[in-house]
Amino acid sequence: MIQSPWKVSGVLACLLLLGGCGGDSNDKARFQPTLDERVAAVAQQQGISGDPSVGRSLPDIASPKAQLGMQLFFSKGLGGDLDSACVSCHHPMLGGGDDLSLSIGVEAVQPDLLGPGRLHLSTGTHFDGGPTVPRNAPSTFNIVFYDEVLFHDGRVESLDKTAGLNGAGGGIRTPDSAFGVADPDAGANLSIAQARFPVTSPEEMRGFSFEAGNNNAALRTHLEQRLRGSDVELALVTNQWLDAFRHGFEQPAADANTLITYDNVAEALASYQNSQVLIDSPWKAYREGDLQAISDQAKRGALLFYNSKEQGGAGCAGCHSGDFLTDEQFHVVGMPQVGRGKGDGPDGSEDFGRFRETGDADDKYAFRTPHLLNVTETGPWGHAGGYTSLEAVVRHHLNPQQAIDNFDFSQLDPAVQVSNMTANTQKALDQLASLRLAGKSQLPEAVLSDEQVDQLLAFLETLTDPCVKDRDCMAKWIPDNTISDPDGLRLQAQSTL
Repeated sequence: MIQSPWKVSGVLACLLLLGGCGGDSNDKARFQPTLDERVAAVAQQQGISGDPSVGRSLPDIASPKAQLGMQLFFSKGLGGDLDSACVSCHHPMLGGGDDLSLSIGVEAVQPDLLGPGRLHLSTGTHFDGGPTVPRNAPSTFNIVFYDEVLFHDGRVESLDKTAGLNGAGGGIRTPDSAFGVADPDAGANLSIAQARFPVTSPEEMRGFSFEAGNNNAALRTHLEQRLRGSDVELALVTNQWLDAFRHGFEQPAADANTLITYDNVAEALASYQNSQVLIDSPWKAYREGDLQAISDQAKRGALLFYNSKEQGGAGCAGCHSGDFLTDEQFHVVGMPQVGRGKGDGPDGSEDFGRFRETGDADDKYAFRTPHLLNVTETGPWGHAGGYTSLEAVVRHHLNPQQAIDNFDFSQLDPAVQVSNMTANTQKALDQLASLRLAGKSQLPEAVLSDEQVDQLLAFLETLTDPCVKDRDCMAKWIPDNTISDPDGLRLQAQSTL
């Protein structure tokens, strides 16, 4: 509940937001709301409490299932060639991502080296001079709050989109089923459904030889056999996965064939990821009544963020709405298209985004609105990680064409291919212009001063939970030597920083 300092009457909110409700002009002139009252009014109008966890059932990292999920998340045993793990692209100390524009999954020079300095083998099976993964790694932090879609293009999608359930209210469509058709094997929520697919991607974890030419079901069966110890091609030197699964699922007498299934792997991975709830931000504290939790500059940034362009704001909340700060919808904003692309367009170097799923012309170059919780720690930003500065992201939204015309290529790692960036991104910008002309774009054409940009950035900084920058605080999501390593293949993260 929002505490009493924040309670704003409907009449007061009307005065604050709209400049009056038809009362006497002298009364309005005498009324001088404080900055805190103005923020309270706009937040109340939009139902912003600062806490997206209200009413949700959240797993605890200390639970046996989440602990099993952590063991699996850090194991290269789920990588087809034993050289990649889920954590290769999603480490808790890298904002739940990898701090790279484009991820390098399989065929890394040093598989345990994460973040800047992680390089792709020059002799790799599919080496083409660039990173192996065509999109930026989304943060796993707070994934439990997604109710509608996962992945940049929404290829894992709840069919009923019930709020507050992480997709558990009905069927879930995945890449294993036709668009709009529920996958019977998707699992109970979006996070479980998502956990079924990184292992199937050649660039991320599968590799280019493991179960080559076979379908996803065959690959998952092979991984089951590996964890059970019945893989005829690879007998793990150490294999204590049965004990780990028995403990994780609290079934001490179950046999390997019953317990070690990929359905259970995905369920455990999802429990671990869904436990990564990191929302104790200064903004949350402020909305709960601590008026000193954020600066006046950040409060002015909040007004810019939540007020529409017509109300003198930047209109950010038109897409970054609610306490999770996303509408989970797809929008064309013309973010830089760097890297190898997804095989779209005449030369295969483009990424058509949501259009790849829907076939709707308006969805070409549209990508899911990212949530903004801990946004200062989840860069690089954009579906292809084209921006390494949060200020550049803000300025891009204000004037996408100008931002691309003046794009600073030096911000990108030399390994990221950029030869077609300008031409490919211009196509997205042209799409944006067309949608705006047709009244179909929700991206406001706001003009802000440098001071206002700084205010917006100050507000965005208040959305970060200090825990994400504190190794001791994050330790519960990182296995140490007290947590068993069932196959001896745990990724021991190294860094060049």
